[in-house]
Amino acid sequence: MERSLILLKPDAVQRQLIGTIINRIEGRGLKLIGLKLIKMSNELASEHYKAHIEKPFYKGLVSFITSGPLVCIAVEGNNAVSLIRNSMGSTNPVDSHPGTIRGDLAIDIGRNLIHGSDSVEEGSREVNLFFTPNELITYSLANEDWITEPQ
Repeated sequence: MERSLILLKPDAVQRQLIGTIINRIEGRGLKLIGLKLIKMSNELASEHYKAHIEKPFYKGLVSFITSGPLVCIAVEGNNAVSLIRNSMGSTNPVDSHPGTIRGDLAIDIGRNLIHGSDSVEEGSREVNLFFTPNELITYSLANEDWITEPQ
């Protein structure tokens, strides 16, 4: 069972798209196991985006992600990382297909609404970065047998 971190960035919060985006995530059959609203610190942003520290867009990225509240979501499910990445669409909304979150709801690469872990390893690291173990809930959904075949 994979885990992935999803961040609904400050633009998603300000545009009041939280419910719309969560509905799409749950509609894919993924289970929310952690959910909270935070204002990200510079320290957490630096740790989260450490792979981009040498890139020219890093300062703007940190400035934006710390500019307002965001929603942190931990999800769990079969192929969770791929499902989220496909549901989000391309990083640049201009290249995103209709039906994806970015393809339907965003138009600018700097305001692309959502972050999702890009690998299973990153999903684990990022979930642990944003959630303590006692903030993650283990439970069964009543409809799990209708979402995936039993293992």
